[in-house]
Amino acid sequence: MTSGSPRQRPVEAAGALVWRERRGVLEVVVVHRPKYDDWSWPKGKLDPGEGVAAAAVREVEEETGLAIVLGAPLPTLRYRTGDGGTKRVQYWSARVARKSDAPALAARPPVSPAGDDEIDAVRWVSVDKARRMLTRATDVEPLEALLALHAKQRLMTDVLVIARHGRAKRRSAWKGGETDRPLTGTGRAQARALVPVLAAFGVLDVVTSRWERCAATIQPYADAAGLVPGARAYLTEAEHERSPSRVAGGVHRLLERRRDVVLCTHRPVLPTVLDVLGQHSPRPVADALPGADPYLKTGEVLVAHVAHTAQGPRVIAVEQHRPPAE
Repeated sequence: MTSGSPRQRPVEAAGALVWRERRGVLEVVVVHRPKYDDWSWPKGKLDPGEGVAAAAVREVEEETGLAIVLGAPLPTLRYRTGDGGTKRVQYWSARVARKSDAPALAARPPVSPAGDDEIDAVRWVSVDKARRMLTRATDVEPLEALLALHAKQRLMTDVLVIARHGRAKRRSAWKGGETDRPLTGTGRAQARALVPVLAAFGVLDVVTSRWERCAATIQPYADAAGLVPGARAYLTEAEHERSPSRVAGGVHRLLERRRDVVLCTHRPVLPTVLDVLGQHSPRPVADALPGADPYLKTGEVLVAHVAHTAQGPRVIAVEQHRPPAE
């Protein structure tokens, strides 16, 4: 790069460490790339307009033939490419999808398998064998993080996804009531862009404020997954103002359900929702929760990864996604 030239943006990629327990042994999936003659984790570059979570599940299925559901995030790796640029690869833990995940899988686009010239071997191997097989030394870092989660019995998790509705018409420009103020064209595009994110995390239940802008934000995913949204009056701005405790109680119940759920609500309701998540989180995770207004941007989601312990549900990680709209 010549002096004074703009800084080159890193190449964005995503992948996953797919795991299973077999006869009490933790196993992971590794792939062989003949072009580089290396063993690595299944991963690949983002397609134009694609979010990282959607890219991770697509790339894993292309390279391994396995449909997966993303779990807790793992360390992101950065390294130099052959042309002198930088690649950034975001990783998650992931499990193989089950029959019960059919609604989330139905919301994903079809995937074409990688050719033998790209991936010519896929192996389930023990963690110890994976350490020996991995060509790139830095690839061990997400493996160690996966092992740490396994040691704490934190690999099998659910998600509670908190969504803020897409962009709505301004109050000053809308002649109707507050309950039916609709999404703008941008808001509708944001709603469609949420579909692959929710599908990547295996969302099976949809809970939303009854007001139009929330219901319309979550409807594209409900339609794609064949789900019936559960509309809740207590998630509206007006009901939250009257009784924040009802919102808090509802979030507590969702955390205890052992289901992958998305909850769609309004900006003024978010502090109460986030407070409940913080009560169920260790300090580092609670500190990572959004703490300033507007908490989430329109069309943005916070994914809370929930482990179920003897002491109750525990939020072990959070991440935010604002998928690119059309």
